[in-house]
Formats: sequence, C-alpha cells, structure tokens
Amino acid sequence: MAKRLAADGYTVLVPNPYYRVTKAPGVKMEGFSFQNADSMAELRKLMGGISAAGAAERDAAAYVAFLDSQASVNKSRKIGVQGYCMGGPLTFRTAAAVPERIGAGASFHGGGLVTQAPDSPHRMIPKMKARFYVAVAANDDQRQPDAKDVLKQAFADAEVPADVEVYSSLHGWCVPDMPAEQGKPIYNKPDAEKAWATLIALYKQALA
Repeated sequence: MAKRLAADGYTVLVPNPYYRVTKAPGVKMEGFSFQNADSMAELRKLMGGISAAGAAERDAAAYVAFLDSQASVNKSRKIGVQGYCMGGPLTFRTAAAVPERIGAGASFHGGGLVTQAPDSPHRMIPKMKARFYVAVAANDDQRQPDAKDVLKQAFADAEVPADVEVYSSLHGWCVPDMPAEQGKPIYNKPDAEKAWATLIALYKQALA
C-alpha cells in the first residue's frame, strides 16, 4: 500500500505502531484469526503501548516532525493520514494532535472509533481541521449500528467535512494478506479498489 501511494507522488511514512514492544512487522498474519483466543491475546499485548494515555499523540507529533525534516516533503502542503483496523483510531488521534499539518484522514474498517471512554476517538473530532473519510465494515456496523450516526453527528457538530460509508464487506476487506475466516476470504478486491480510489480522490482534493 505504501509503495502504491508513493507511486502517485507522495512521500510515505509507515511507522511500526508497536515499536515499544517489538520490531516490525509486529503482528504475524500467518495463522492469525480474530476468532482465536491466542491471536487476540497477542494482539492486545501489542496494543498496550498504543493505548497508553498520550502515546498516540506523542507519536503523531514525532512522525510529522520527521516528515517535515525530509527534503522530499513540501511543508506548504498538508499531510494525509490513513489507518486500517486499529489504525483507524490512530488517524483520528493524529489529526487531532497535529491539526495544523493534517489535511486529510481516512479510516478503513477502523475499530473502536466510538466508545464510552472520555478519550474516545470520536471525541477528538472538534480538534481536527482535516477532511475525513470513514469506511465501515458490514460486521462492525452490525455489532455497533449506532456508531456511524454518532460519527456523522460529531463531524457535523464540529463542522469537520467528512463522509461515513458502510461497506458490504467484512472487517479487514482492504488488506490483501488478511487471513481467511472459516475458509472464506475477507479481502474483497472490488471494494478494496473502491476504498483506494476514494482515498486518492480525498488526498487530491484536501492536500492540493
């Protein structure tokens, strides 16, 4: 995905979000299953460093500072941020932590965007100045059917331009190497391509 985005002329940074715990690639996708207790226990262990108070915000500031130090980065233009699964909330926190530099954000099958916690990602929206696209998986929508409406209302109340769309595909549909569940593939190429085209259109509009 990073190489594909770079081929469109963008400088791309792919951080290891688990750097506090392990070296990249972190999650071993081979044999991984959201239905497997061992897989989920390993994932929660890795997520500990991300979910610590202020960790994502500090990382966001460091990543933006690093990008702005690169000769290939035009600092007069905004930065785009995108995340998949647990990366979805990170896009929200990044856009809120560095609002003057983040001009576009996209979450694809992001988990935990709307929670009861005081620091729920959706509560970060008033701090943002970025245009957003939130693509929701069908099974995530079934588990939390009100989340899309909460997000839409939060974006509207904060006057942050955003589109929230529910796809017919399952959680993980954008990731080509996402393991199959119960013998059925999760990756859905047509929907993944639709999501990618929407992302590129967003970046071209908001980062120009």
